[in-house]
Amino acid sequence: MGAGFSGLYMLHRLHGLGLSARVYEIGDGVGGTWYWNRYPGARCDVESVEYSYSFSADLQQTWDWTERYPSQPEILRYAEHVAGRFGLLRDIRFRTRVTRAVYDEAAARWQVETDRGDRVSARFLITAVGCLSAARVPGFPGVETFAGESYHTGRWPHEEVDFAGKRVAVIGTGSSGIQIIPVIAERAARVTVFQRTPNFTIPAWNRPLPPEEARRVKDDYDEIRRSMRASLFGIAAAFNPDSALEASERERREELEKRWAYGGPAFLGVFGDVAVDARANEIVAEFVREKIRETVDDPRVAETLSPRDHPIGTKRPCFDTDYYATFNRPDVHLVDLRRTPIEEITPTGLRTSESAYEVDTIVYATGYDAMTGPLLAIDVRGTGGAELRAKWAAGPRTYLGLMTAGFPNLFTITGPGSPSVLSNMFVSIEQHVDLIAGCLRHVAERGARTVEPDPGAEDAWTRHVGEVAEQTLYPRADSWYLGANVPGKPRVFMPYAGGVGVYRETCDEIAARGYEGFVLSP
Repeated sequence: MGAGFSGLYMLHRLHGLGLSARVYEIGDGVGGTWYWNRYPGARCDVESVEYSYSFSADLQQTWDWTERYPSQPEILRYAEHVAGRFGLLRDIRFRTRVTRAVYDEAAARWQVETDRGDRVSARFLITAVGCLSAARVPGFPGVETFAGESYHTGRWPHEEVDFAGKRVAVIGTGSSGIQIIPVIAERAARVTVFQRTPNFTIPAWNRPLPPEEARRVKDDYDEIRRSMRASLFGIAAAFNPDSALEASERERREELEKRWAYGGPAFLGVFGDVAVDARANEIVAEFVREKIRETVDDPRVAETLSPRDHPIGTKRPCFDTDYYATFNRPDVHLVDLRRTPIEEITPTGLRTSESAYEVDTIVYATGYDAMTGPLLAIDVRGTGGAELRAKWAAGPRTYLGLMTAGFPNLFTITGPGSPSVLSNMFVSIEQHVDLIAGCLRHVAERGARTVEPDPGAEDAWTRHVGEVAEQTLYPRADSWYLGANVPGKPRVFMPYAGGVGVYRETCDEIAARGYEGFVLSP
């Protein structure tokens, strides 16, 4: 299920194993996240030469990225190129949503239904539905009454949206909001930004990628890929293991300024204790707040934009182009929703507890029901008719983020309990797909009929994921990592915070021990 980068590579590996496969994709093209997120300014926050497949040496040597951080159109072209180059399109059914998947115990097969009336049977069911694909619009009263145009960043139309001369409201200042706001401000007559939670954002310093720089990367790709796989976040940027608390004020300043000047995710590797020590974290957080004050002319606006309710790095890191400077424009206005919350959407705009705002267009940059939302939107039933929604009602329970007990032969790529959204997704996607392919080969070699986790192994791994998170500052933020952005969703830290390298080593050891923790039935 899904023809994003997870589904494409999984299909390629299945072809290599000699298995027949079919992919169902809701959209009418490949690309997953990058098919849907077409909003102005949409761009990846991992450098292009690292946000790419490594499984084909020829692919990575012949594809040429044009910018340091790839834009949505360029990433989508890459996905389309891969799908065509490796002969994947013939097994993908577009414009088709899987609505139900029920495990038939007698046949040991999954019975799958789609919204187009398909009834298909499969021995293995692999979900590649993505972690950020269930777009969420808050339930403001009156949403349906608005007479103007409304858009969600995660479901952007294919045709260009004209903001010229428009009064635009942007609700949300997470990653999508931070990217789209400066672009809309260049085009619209007036932009009003409705911010609930200020976020830390680091300059990306995006630029064209010179051919000679790309050539150096291609010549050193083997070593770069090795370092990415062994790293904390799946990126090759140097991680400084030194403590911020043990460095002198001059040393701290020099390292912070150097990382700020470089920009992007490397900034969060500035010191080794930023993610685990509140005092070290505050040193880095205050440095960023200082940069906000230096950039934003109005002290009150600068303070409203300055995060003080969560440690830096504990929410999805944001990397921007001219975000803070945009608030110096006379045609950009910031509304603090913590002080004056939105009470309703009206036919002509929005009304907060303090004022009414008339606008022509509303842009919802309000995020997603992350990680579990896309999968739980499907009616998945395992052994004995058990519902996945019921099993995960108090939070997701998985073994390695890969499988869940009671649902034989069901695999989840980059699911909860794996590094997933805390990493460069390409690194985690390839590692998970390779792990699944290895497990399928193991099942075939053993002559087994099914595979699923041992419940004890699943319980132990779920506890471990929680224990690792508690050793960090991540749980101190009301983030979508914990489901805090969705009312009623259980507060459970979903990704594995132990790092890409550690997780890979754990999985490799489990596979080497005959897929320890997995139960094979004859």
